[in-house]
Amino acid sequence: MVLLAPLGISPGQARALRVIGRGEGALRMSEVAARLDIAARSATGVVDSLEGMGLVSRTVDSGNRRVVLVGVTAEGEKVLGAMVSARLEAGEEVFSGLSFEDRDRLLEVLRKLDS
Repeated sequence: MVLLAPLGISPGQARALRVIGRGEGALRMSEVAARLDIAARSATGVVDSLEGMGLVSRTVDSGNRRVVLVGVTAEGEKVLGAMVSARLEAGEEVFSGLSFEDRDRLLEVLRKLDS
């Protein structure tokens, strides 16, 4: 996605960052993999890349020292905010040719398809 390029993040990394940063606190690596619907070793690679960029950090769970938790850093929060702005900008660009009534109708149709 062109709007992610200035952020230096790939679509896959962006998806993982959104999952990790959903506001539920730090996640176990196994939970990250499950929510992304990918293998644990693939999740490790994605988290490694995000950690290398300073967007997430790993900590040891104080309740179970064998468990690694992944959480979003302050820099990761900034990038998440920029991603939201980029998505809104892209949406406005795509739907700018539609009237508000057409947008409402489209939203209604999409909600029916989603149910």
